[in-house]
Amino acid sequence: MPVLSEDSGLHETLALLTSQLRPDSNHKEEMVFLRDIFSERSLSYLMKIHEKLCHYERQSPVPVLHSASALAEDVMEELQTSPMNNDEKELLQLLSTPHLRAMLVVHDTVAQKNFDPVLPPLPDNIDEDFDEESVKIVRLVKNKEPLGATIRRDEHTGAVIVARIMRGGAADRSGLVHVGDELREVNGVAVLHKRPEEISQILAQSQGSITLKIIPAIKEEDCLKDSKVFMRALFSYNPKEDKAIPCQEAGLPFQRRHILEVVSQDDPTWWQAKRVGDTNLRAGLIPSKQFQERKNNNNEDSDQTFSTCFKKKERLMYRRAMGAVHNTRSVAKPLYCDCEGYFNGQYIAGLRRSFRLSRKEKQNGQNEAKQVEQPHPSELLTYEEVIQYQQQPGERKRLVVLIGSLGSRLNELKQKVVAENPQEYGVAVPHTTRSKKSHEKEGVEYNFVSKQSFETDVQHNKFVEHGEYKENLYGTSLEAIQSVMSKNKICLVDVVPEAVKHLRTAEFKPYVVFVKPLISEKRKNAPTSLLTDEIFIPLDEEQQEMVNSAGFIEEQYGHLIDTVLVKEDLHSACGQLKTILEKLNTDAFWVPVSWVRL
Repeated sequence: MPVLSEDSGLHETLALLTSQLRPDSNHKEEMVFLRDIFSERSLSYLMKIHEKLCHYERQSPVPVLHSASALAEDVMEELQTSPMNNDEKELLQLLSTPHLRAMLVVHDTVAQKNFDPVLPPLPDNIDEDFDEESVKIVRLVKNKEPLGATIRRDEHTGAVIVARIMRGGAADRSGLVHVGDELREVNGVAVLHKRPEEISQILAQSQGSITLKIIPAIKEEDCLKDSKVFMRALFSYNPKEDKAIPCQEAGLPFQRRHILEVVSQDDPTWWQAKRVGDTNLRAGLIPSKQFQERKNNNNEDSDQTFSTCFKKKERLMYRRAMGAVHNTRSVAKPLYCDCEGYFNGQYIAGLRRSFRLSRKEKQNGQNEAKQVEQPHPSELLTYEEVIQYQQQPGERKRLVVLIGSLGSRLNELKQKVVAENPQEYGVAVPHTTRSKKSHEKEGVEYNFVSKQSFETDVQHNKFVEHGEYKENLYGTSLEAIQSVMSKNKICLVDVVPEAVKHLRTAEFKPYVVFVKPLISEKRKNAPTSLLTDEIFIPLDEEQQEMVNSAGFIEEQYGHLIDTVLVKEDLHSACGQLKTILEKLNTDAFWVPVSWVRL
């Protein structure tokens, strides 16, 4: 077999490899396919080009001259001064082609490393109406991005004033335009009597260089300082739908749970912010926390009947989403685990979702309305200041909270994860007032307590959640969660979404996982001669309820969720959840600053 030398190139290696491909009886088609691919001329040419580029890169080449385009102009001029033969005519024609001339200009730009834009000289015809020291001519280079400044008209003088400078925009990067400057001309067009909308249109349509004639503010604003304040958005915002924003084009759209870097809070109404992870350096306008709260208050005033105007079907959907629906089927056959909490022959303690089914179910009317009131609209969801947090070795593990919609079968998922690694994960042992059975042990299956003791703990807010099942009380206590965490285990607990608010403390630092089943419209071949034709099978009633339940929880409690797990089957969901749990030990996450800065 031929041996390659150290100096052999890629194309030589490829040729040798091709010659060694000999089809055999077992892999004849594969070998023929590879030989045909490796024999392609285009592939060989690419290999040679790659070798040449690597060779020149190792040599660290320098340009032979820095002005090839000037040399080409001299040659063309020289050729035209005397009679030309055929070769000289062909050379002149080549040098005159726009593509070659453009290539030479690019060569000179790279050779001279002259990448900065070249601005034309300032105009000589500056008006004499202004004092020499009071007028400032600013020339900016603007591409397709906005200029990054907003303007307003002074109510008393009628002057056009720079209202704000967007951080990271062209105006901000120049350092030549400041808040309070009076704008007199744009590209030689006087703007004194133009509406702000017309001026903005002129600026938006300008490309390349923009010349601004400005009267500086009497006292120029100091350069804005980086605030480095990060906020988690608790609501979604679209500036195109906000009539209050001073400039829709300057607005920054974002979705709930996006992390925003607020770079300026100078304006009490409109902050400037950037989405973390965006490549766009220019900041955009977002409503300030105070302003958004005022807007939320106005919305609340116009919808005071929120908790009493649910239709019967909507109330049923809500109660099912909260795990609080009582019906004969769910009591007789719990949806989330068997009646004793066994999984694959092993018992794992945990408050069963079925216990919640009878939670105050004997009370109707007023109590049903109270349950609907849980996601109270007066909770002003605006922004939450956050900071990146990474768990340190030896530090107590974060609590993992599972919430789920109908059909998510949280207890089953939780049990499987813990059963596979009981040394790393654990669940809180629930309390109950029922009698202990012969095979049960205190503190293993349940903490068995008296009804009086249970009710006393409820009054002292010692339970995350609690409920009644067949006249017995069940509940998950804070102490039970703390007991698991004190063993340096990750404690998994599934609760109704409303209970998450009581666990969001620096002690637990909960990571909230929203589990919802995968529901999709099925397709089948239509009964026609075309096999590609398909028709949709609509969702049945149960599937539609699952979709509605997931949508409702996302709408009402989406701001509390850290990640969403779409459950296709138990095995894949278990794998996804374990991946999430492993990342909690290694990755950094955004958490409320109050959890870290104590």
